[in-house]
Amino acid sequence: MAPVRRLWLAVLCGYLALGATLQALPAYVPARFGGGALAAGTAVGIAFLATACCRPFAGRLADAGRSRPVVMLGGALTALGGIGHLVAPDLGALLLARLVMGAGEAALFSGALPWVLAGTKAEHRGRVAGWFGLSMWGGLSGGPVIATVVGDAYAVWWVVVALSGLSMALVATTRQAGGGALEPIRHWRELVPAGVAMPGLAIGLAAYAYGTVAALLVLHLRVDRIGADGFGLTVFAVFFLLTRFAGSPSVDRYGGRLVAVWSVSLEVVALLVVAFAGSASVAMAGTALAGVGLGLIYPACAALTLDRVRGMRPGVAMGVMTSFWDLGVMAAGPAGGAVAAGFGYPAAFCIAAGMGLLCVTVAFVFLRTKNHLVCSVDAS
Repeated sequence: MAPVRRLWLAVLCGYLALGATLQALPAYVPARFGGGALAAGTAVGIAFLATACCRPFAGRLADAGRSRPVVMLGGALTALGGIGHLVAPDLGALLLARLVMGAGEAALFSGALPWVLAGTKAEHRGRVAGWFGLSMWGGLSGGPVIATVVGDAYAVWWVVVALSGLSMALVATTRQAGGGALEPIRHWRELVPAGVAMPGLAIGLAAYAYGTVAALLVLHLRVDRIGADGFGLTVFAVFFLLTRFAGSPSVDRYGGRLVAVWSVSLEVVALLVVAFAGSASVAMAGTALAGVGLGLIYPACAALTLDRVRGMRPGVAMGVMTSFWDLGVMAAGPAGGAVAAGFGYPAAFCIAAGMGLLCVTVAFVFLRTKNHLVCSVDAS
């Protein structure tokens, strides 16, 4: 049996550290290293590039019974990346620390998930994957809250290092039986299983919206003098988590495709409200709606993905699907920052809304399934 609670807490601590950096970096980068929205957006987004690249490999090693060393490496890299945030002397060093932390996050989650799924019946894997996913999403949502409460930028980095170290310590106390022989990769389908592409594309487009919120919301509220920049990400996190807890049974009831269409449609409206908000209250209403809109896209796409791969190589399949999310978040940082620098923050949020519309189109047209009850995601 996998030490599920310990692994859940290890992943949570790692992603709390990453989430705290999302709140701190948009203001810290311009103040400490210079540059504006582009530099800050790149610093936020580049971690997700490393995460996207590493997830399929971590998932494949985990499917082969090598979860423990993969997850241990993830904890160590997360801690090393956290230390890098604290001691970085320039922007280049900070970006390197972001890459190290991103690789660690990939190994933590994508190595731990197959370990947890290994003893789970196929018909319950979607539900368990969704529940375990709360360790990642809870961290990404709760981390900004921690950073807001701590306040001081340098104190935040110490908290990031402490959380990363705790993640590493939890992983180091895990145990797993040895895995079998690891076969060499003979075909690219071993890293990208058939059936993952369309759910991955949908979640990647939705992730661009999240990446825009993560990288630019604080700066938009501050630079455009709207207000509430100190707790905007906290509002987003609260409504995101509430929606995930309360709305997850709807994936069982209505199917991942319909849930994806309706939830991302709300996200599109929310992004437009944030883009053109003239007051803090309107901006926070839009931010809250954005949290609601993005709350269920992961469990919806997880159910669709596991349905399509029919339980084969779940670690690789979920790793690849989640890599699409990482790529969307990564692209939103520098791309949204460049748009904001040239045309203003409202334009960046409007483009994110356009990506949301593309996500709705992909979900409506391509993600049809005959039996959406194959994979339930109740506890996601």
